[in-house]
Amino acid sequence: MKLTFDKGTIQIQGDVRVPNSTWDERSKTFRAMALHYRDIIDFLNTSGFDFRDDVLDLLPCPELGSSVVLRDYQNQALDAWTANGNRGIIVLPTGSGKTLVGIKAISLLNTPTLVVAPTLDLVDQWRSGLKKEFRTEVGVLGGGEWDIKALTISTYDSAYIHADKLGNKFGLIIFDEVHHLPAAGYRNIAEMFAAPYRMGLTATFEREDGLHAELSRLVGGKVFEKRVKELTGTHLSPFRIEKIVVELTEEEKKEYERNQKIFSDYLVRINLVIRSPADFQKLVMRTGRDPGARKALLARNKARDVAYNSISKMGKLSEILKRHGGSKIFIFTEHNKLVHRISKQFLIPSITYRTTSKERSETLDRFRSGVYRAVVTSKVLDEGIDVPDADVGIILSGTGSERAFIQRLGRILRKKDGKEAVLYEIVSAETSEVNTARRRKRPLKQ
Repeated sequence: MKLTFDKGTIQIQGDVRVPNSTWDERSKTFRAMALHYRDIIDFLNTSGFDFRDDVLDLLPCPELGSSVVLRDYQNQALDAWTANGNRGIIVLPTGSGKTLVGIKAISLLNTPTLVVAPTLDLVDQWRSGLKKEFRTEVGVLGGGEWDIKALTISTYDSAYIHADKLGNKFGLIIFDEVHHLPAAGYRNIAEMFAAPYRMGLTATFEREDGLHAELSRLVGGKVFEKRVKELTGTHLSPFRIEKIVVELTEEEKKEYERNQKIFSDYLVRINLVIRSPADFQKLVMRTGRDPGARKALLARNKARDVAYNSISKMGKLSEILKRHGGSKIFIFTEHNKLVHRISKQFLIPSITYRTTSKERSETLDRFRSGVYRAVVTSKVLDEGIDVPDADVGIILSGTGSERAFIQRLGRILRKKDGKEAVLYEIVSAETSEVNTARRRKRPLKQ
């Protein structure tokens, strides 16, 4: 009996039907997704079959020693992952050192490792960290680079594209921001890589579409979790959240109510209650065949735009900026329109998806050194990127996403003696923003 790797699958030559395999008429062999490699080996060993294993063709690997000293909860996370057979997902708040747990796992297993990250900024961040810790060259896959080494960092997109060629080259695969993995296409990365050891890292495990249930199959399930409130005061700064409700102007109120009524009336007419993303998706799908659905969706967006961009919010923002004159402040918005408005009105540097990497680095460096005391951004800093310490966060607009809220809160929680972080939410009264703000804070109540 012989096992080989072939384009993201395990090809099984022999008369034994192994679990998770199906017959391939073309090759006249059984095949299984590479994901099941470890389970197949365990089955064959337990059953006492003689077989030849030619699946893994690991890259030559230097000695990967690490001097990283983990905090108690980080050690607990690594121990839980190890006890689960070096598989599973670790959930830790933004700013609590998930990357260090990954580095220690690489050192522990001393095997060729692929780290998969969602953005080029995170790829650069991982590359820098691994190069510094292990004092060896680190490869990159993505952004026009194809440099494969024993330690390689890849974007999700590039790992997906090249999984059929690289799926047997690494013993460990680490999925940073692992909540991205269950998305259509990306899950194929986990399925086409044979790596027997797998780690997922995230601050927010659950997905609104429920697809986080797939992570158990793809990576190994959640093995350890610490929430923000469990680390507050010891490893993260204590904090408080202040919600400030502002009134729309009369003109804004009329515009909001007019558009919201168009939206609400349409939902009543088609007997649709939106309780989940799936319900909202039903409405979106109707826009292709029903002009009324399109009109309702546009009205909803206009109403939200009014609530998000109320003139009253600018006055409150001005008050908070004056109140915290000696603090470092991140201002978060949902859309770039408001970013540019704030940047122009208050002469605050901005970061959006259009900001070049060089300009973003320069802006954050100046924020870190104190040249800038505030930065306004949309969603660019929500996820993963290592940003300077701040004391105050201000959310002027945002969705009900629990993930985005926790990540934004994490931006101001880095521990510092005597520090109490403050997160302000400025929401428009008597609009959907009030419920949105309540929904996104649910993780803090658990």
